[in-house]
Amino acid sequence: MPKMKTKSAAKKRFSFTATGKVKAGPAGKRHGMIKRSTKFIRDVTGTMVLCDSDAKIVKKYMPYDR
Repeated sequence: MPKMKTKSAAKKRFSFTATGKVKAGPAGKRHGMIKRSTKFIRDVTGTMVLCDSDAKIVKKYMPYDR
């Protein structure tokens, strides 16, 4: 059987924790920081763990990274 391919866009944007959860960077910090509140900018720093429904989609894109 041929191997399944990993989506290149997904492997650049997501990573997995040791327990199998999916980590991602929050959206909304590329540009337009002037109009955003200080609290919003502070809250979207670092990484976040995706919810189960979103993680299920990402895991289909990355069949070997579990």
